[in-house]
Order: sequence, then structure tokens, then C-alpha cells
Amino acid sequence: MENWFKKDLETVLAQKAQLPHAMLIKGPRGIGKLGFGLALTQALLCEKPAADATACNACNACNWFASGSHPDFRLLAPMSESAEAESEEGAKKGKASPWISIEQVRELHDFINVSSHRGGRKIILVAPAEALNVNAANALLKSLEEPPALTYFILISHRPHRLPRTIISRCRQLNLLPPDRATALAWLGKQGVEQPEVVLAQSSGAPLLALAASAGEELAGRRDFLRAIASTDFDPLTVAETFRDLPLERFINWMQKWTYDVVILRMLGEIRYSPDFKRELSATAQRIEPLAALRLHRKLVREQRNIHHPLNVRLYIESVLLAYSALVNPSRKAA
Repeated sequence: MENWFKKDLETVLAQKAQLPHAMLIKGPRGIGKLGFGLALTQALLCEKPAADATACNACNACNWFASGSHPDFRLLAPMSESAEAESEEGAKKGKASPWISIEQVRELHDFINVSSHRGGRKIILVAPAEALNVNAANALLKSLEEPPALTYFILISHRPHRLPRTIISRCRQLNLLPPDRATALAWLGKQGVEQPEVVLAQSSGAPLLALAASAGEELAGRRDFLRAIASTDFDPLTVAETFRDLPLERFINWMQKWTYDVVILRMLGEIRYSPDFKRELSATAQRIEPLAALRLHRKLVREQRNIHHPLNVRLYIESVLLAYSALVNPSRKAA
């Protein structure tokens, strides 16, 4: 667990005797909510907890938990995230999916309704909870309504508004916040991240997202893409062809943040996401009509929900870049 949540964990564990049967841990993506949920789970399963009720990291229960084999714990996650781990353990590998299926929830039936192996708590961790499809959410709701004694559900959510109200109403909610900027930058520095200010800004202050963005070629790809769309001779079809294999999620994310910065810089003189492109943003902001740019930005925000839908990615990238070209080159549109 990341150290900026230490006090939050101690606060929850101080009320361990009155722990609700279901908790919804919510907050922005990439701040460490899953790590918090796992630390809470381990502490609740620990057989020799420390004075502050956190896990001892030495007892049999902690050793089993660390090795992923505690008999009284289950992790419910999308198959795309759990299939690889299951395959390594020799289990049948399911079809990759961004959703938690009803079959996965049904597989918890025996675990929920039999006594725990160690005579203590049983814990189901659902992450992220909004990955439950409609049928899976309804199936889980039945267990939340009448849970057996000493059976606890911990739900992790980046987008709690996507959860059914019936599930939310049965959970005690805990809202976790990102660490302050100085703490996040210090942590990224310890991880050896280059340009921590840039990746943290790109990640909306979420340190784990920033760390992930700093790995591999994502930073270099972002730099090349933004240079291309900021160029005064920007040609949408050429750029679309150059970046035709860009993952849709990444394309929408970069375009959404770029258009936000263009609008906010033009209207308020501020830059949120791309401080390393201040000169290019300033030049672009002078060429756009703010309300038109805001409409494109809002369109991109709405279309984030379509990331997992079967779009023609190349045609979509083309259409967005053509709209952006008309925005930054109004004279070309008129011609």
C-alpha cells in the first residue's frame, strides 16, 4: 500500500469491531485504491495483527496472502486482468474481457456459503466494481443483501456513478483522495521517473497512473503526437495515417487533454495537462474559437464510454482530426 493512505487505513482498522459487511472504496483512478483494499484485506485476515491493527506480515495468514493462496480470500476482477494469473496457476484460462461476468460471481457461491478455513473472516475484493456487467451486479446484490456472518465485501471503484444504486446503498462509502503534489512528485522521484512533473500533470495528479505512463514508449509517443497536431502545417489525414495504430483509449485521452488545455489557456491563461508544450499550446490557442474548441472537448469526454465498443478506429481518428483541423485552421475550412 502507498504510504499516503496510512492514516486512512489506521482509521478504518480502529473501527474493525464495527466493520460493515460491505465497503465501497472510491476515488480517482491510479491513486492506489487497490493497494489500500489489499492492505485492508490482509489486515483483516492477519492472525497476529500489530498494535495499530495492521498486518504483521509474518503469520501464516500473511504468508498465504502474500503468495496469493489464502483460502478465505477471493479477488473478483475482469477476466482480461485475471486470466493471465489463473493460467499461470494451471486453471482454465477464460476469454479476455473488460467486464466481470455473472459466471465469475456465481463461482463465489460455495465460498460465501461455507465456513471459513481459518475460523475467521472471509473477504471478497471486487476491483473495479464498475466492471460488473448488469447480470453480474444483480447476482452480487443478492449476496450483499444477506451476507453470512464474518463475510465481507470490499468494492473498489473509479466511477461509482456507474454502479447500481441498490449496490451503493448497501455499502459504507470511503472516499480516498490523491496525495498532494509534493508527496506525489517525491514518490515518483524515488521510482526513478524522468520528467515527473509532466507525467503527473498528464495523469491528473494520480501517481500510479503517472508511473505507468512513464514506462515504455508512451511518453515518447505522446510527444510525437502532440508535436504533429501542434504543427502549423498540420494535415489531419497525414497524421491519421501516421498514428493509425494508436490505441483508441490513448488517442481520446491525449486529444481530450490537449483540447482542454487549449480552451483553458485561451480563456484563463492556465495549463493543466501539458506544461511541457506551453509554447505550442499558446500558438494554438490564438488560432481557435473557444466555444468550438470546448464543444470538441466535450464530445471527446462523452466518447470515452465508447472505448470498448467495436468502432472502426482508423475512421474515428480521421474524423476527430478533421474536426480538430477545422478548429485550428478555419481559413482552410472556408476554402
